[in-house]
Amino acid sequence: MSQSNIAMIGLGVMGKSLALNLIDHGFDVSGFDVNPVHRDKAIAEAALVSQKDHKGRFIALTSLSDLLASLETPRVIALSVPAGEIVDNVIDDLLNAGLAKQDIVIDTGNSLWTDSERREQQYQGKLRFFSTAVSGGEVGARTGPSLMASGEQSAWQYIKPMWLAIAAKVDSNGLAVGPFESGEACAAYLGPAGAGHYVKMVHNGIEYADMQLICEAYHFMAQALRLSAAEIGQIFGQWNQGVLNSYLMEISAEILQTSDPITNKPLVEVVLDKAGQKGTGLWTAVNALQAGVPAPTIAQAVFARAQSGQKALRLQAEQQLNTPLKQVNFSDVDAILIQLHDALFCAKVTAYAQGFDLLKTTSCTERWALDYANIAKIWRAGCIIRAHFLQDITKAYQNDPELDNLLLAQDFATQIEAKSSGWRSTVANAAMSGVPMPAISSALSYFDSLRSGVLPANLLQAQRDYFGAHGYSRLDDAESNRYHLTWSDNEKRQILQ
Repeated sequence: MSQSNIAMIGLGVMGKSLALNLIDHGFDVSGFDVNPVHRDKAIAEAALVSQKDHKGRFIALTSLSDLLASLETPRVIALSVPAGEIVDNVIDDLLNAGLAKQDIVIDTGNSLWTDSERREQQYQGKLRFFSTAVSGGEVGARTGPSLMASGEQSAWQYIKPMWLAIAAKVDSNGLAVGPFESGEACAAYLGPAGAGHYVKMVHNGIEYADMQLICEAYHFMAQALRLSAAEIGQIFGQWNQGVLNSYLMEISAEILQTSDPITNKPLVEVVLDKAGQKGTGLWTAVNALQAGVPAPTIAQAVFARAQSGQKALRLQAEQQLNTPLKQVNFSDVDAILIQLHDALFCAKVTAYAQGFDLLKTTSCTERWALDYANIAKIWRAGCIIRAHFLQDITKAYQNDPELDNLLLAQDFATQIEAKSSGWRSTVANAAMSGVPMPAISSALSYFDSLRSGVLPANLLQAQRDYFGAHGYSRLDDAESNRYHLTWSDNEKRQILQ
């Protein structure tokens, strides 16, 4: 029997789906999982795939030494295990089982990007450590994910045919095509170790923001316009035919038109309003703060999930905290919905702009030389934030690879200029109606701050100089020259104390 092309360690939801995808495209796969239930399920599903013509085969092993023996050399082992210490433990076990220095180990989990950088250094000379962040969930992994690869170039050249084969595909117009149709693969080599997982982290931060923006539009329609879940779902379905076309809009439309099988109420109305999170959005927000990159819409999306978790407190505050609300004229619902549509589009573009700004800043710091057009390309299909307007983002960075901010791209600047009045009206209407819009409103504030040649940081710097003698720069002198004013009143207070 011929040896396998690749091994998959971890046959849970994602690992099994990636293995089946590889078999679909004619690759032979060896699998390993400490859980026999996962192993047996993978064997059963792989048997159905392997029966078809031109498909690969699957074998499951119960020891890592047998797994390594089943592979052609150099051996390629993909890990689909939880991020963190488990990744290091599995790699150490592989080394003990006989892994060689030319063998390639690929981390496909949601690892923190700095862990990937550390691992490349830690295992140098012992193996070729590589990372590939995978986006698209179970369905994407099974039928075509977006793959963000990084690590040693020679390792990429070896695994590239497999990754290009199993990735999602798009046609010349940037539209997704079937897994076995010809098209451009949503897989790319992004740079040294850490780059792929960093890009995936920012992808997830944008995902947090995008989901929150859609939820705020839903909330406004339900609370202020008193539309039913099914009506909102139909509107989302219509919006999905235009500039807001995206996977998240598509599934939101379906969710809102789905009934609960137990009560027959709209499903969304029986789901507890406490959002969970796995941490990648939080990582993005924290990294933005550490890097000094403004990403308030991403941060607000993380805070919104945190505040949703305070269900008991919110129920108490609902009874105790009352505020007079101004009656807003919502008689022309169609006009209000056009404004909301425009607000959602503008806020969505702004969230992407914040994410790409973070990518650019870290790329410069880490000297990765990220290709932003290429990143937008591989997000056009397969991943959770896939959207048709990523084709426009691709073009924007192709036209100007050094674009300072996505909002400065002429096409987006023109569209936002045309839609910004609806954005402002929506935020005002929500505020007057008492409907929270933390992400949409923070995006508007970011936009207005970006286009403000003068911000009140001049007063802030004077405050800092006043109480802490931090100094300030002057408009009429070089920024590198620092000044400090002797604040006499402050000195008197200090003496009195």
